[in-house]
Amino acid sequence: MNYYSLNKTAPTVNFREATIKGQAPDKGLYFPEKIPAIDPSVIENIESYSKEELAFLIMQPYVGDTIDPKTLYRIVAETINFPFPLVPINENIFSLELFHGPTLAFKDVGARFMSRCLGYFSQQQKGKVTVLVATSGDTGGAVANGFLGVEGVEVVILYPSGKVSAVQELQLTTCGQNITALEVNGSFDDCQAMVKDAFMDADLNQSLALTSANSINVARWLPQQLYYFFAYQQWKEKNHPPVIAVPSGNFGNICAGLLAHLSGLPVQHFIAACNVNDAVPEYLRSGTYQPKTAVPTISNAMDVGSPSNFIRVMELFRNEYASIKEKISGYTVSDAITKQTIAEVYQQDGYTLDPHGAVGYYALNQYLSKHPGQKGMILETAHPVKFPETVESMTGKKIEIPASVQYLFAKEKQSIQMDASFSQLKEWLLNQ
Repeated sequence: MNYYSLNKTAPTVNFREATIKGQAPDKGLYFPEKIPAIDPSVIENIESYSKEELAFLIMQPYVGDTIDPKTLYRIVAETINFPFPLVPINENIFSLELFHGPTLAFKDVGARFMSRCLGYFSQQQKGKVTVLVATSGDTGGAVANGFLGVEGVEVVILYPSGKVSAVQELQLTTCGQNITALEVNGSFDDCQAMVKDAFMDADLNQSLALTSANSINVARWLPQQLYYFFAYQQWKEKNHPPVIAVPSGNFGNICAGLLAHLSGLPVQHFIAACNVNDAVPEYLRSGTYQPKTAVPTISNAMDVGSPSNFIRVMELFRNEYASIKEKISGYTVSDAITKQTIAEVYQQDGYTLDPHGAVGYYALNQYLSKHPGQKGMILETAHPVKFPETVESMTGKKIEIPASVQYLFAKEKQSIQMDASFSQLKEWLLNQ
């Protein structure tokens, strides 16, 4: 499998090169030259496969011969060695819980897969690879955990000071070893701008082997298909495929689901569930795509005004508006409705949603009310403990801290303070 740049002016590369580079030289995102077709017999007999067998079958065509089969099987097995339960909320809506990994967020899957691939590739080249990433919370924790102790890889995470939750900050700042947290006196947008400037800087690229660890990297994006297949394994009504509502910010997650569907996974319809940062739902309503300036919300992982991966969604459908609109519906959900949804679902069904899951639930419930007889699922992308103030105020119940993160509170935060200044970041990187 080769990958081409969506800007169409860079050479095609294999999976290894696409993973190490992160982004094409012409600044385009990499995209697979073809979409592999899943053998229909696999779908028909999907419940007979182990998660590991299924994951290997799905990822092998994308990886090609850049990783030997035995190593790839080990990588996918380590990537998915935690549960992905499909839990009923009520008769018509189910929750695919993606927060049972080590950092309690869906991003564990992509980060673990990418870290193991990059670790394998780094053994084949001289010098270390530096992973540079900005985070509003969950990405950083997942990347830090996934790459911790990986030889030949240094990880630098920029996060906005005072703008991540207590659990998120501890996940970022207590790893040590090859993980460094830079605490930036600014916003997430400032952190993101600093990282983008670093990738554009000739001096840094001459001195360091820089790569990205967010969902623009194919090794972070592609494995997110896996839990859509795991969900279908657990879906009881195989003759009535589910409607899937995906809380959407940068659009890597829903794009992976669409890729799985176009590969052969049965899905009735997709819902792009957004907060007020709704450039894509507005496009689906009007036919005009216009990026916006991001505004802060309580579902902060979705506070993206210009989603990077939407260009991949467009490519999947050959930029045909009618085809996109036929397969995807978009919804805009305010903070007030998000809070109300958390409270109502807890009171009526006894299920605790995080703010992102609540956005997905409201959008799916609205869609199903106009399509009687259909059922669906939401992707519950993060554990409610990451958003205690919002969730506890709406449910009236204190959230228990999972045992998997309790140990963090005995650790001491270690971060390097930095102004929102690219020149400071550049000086620091060159002196490491």
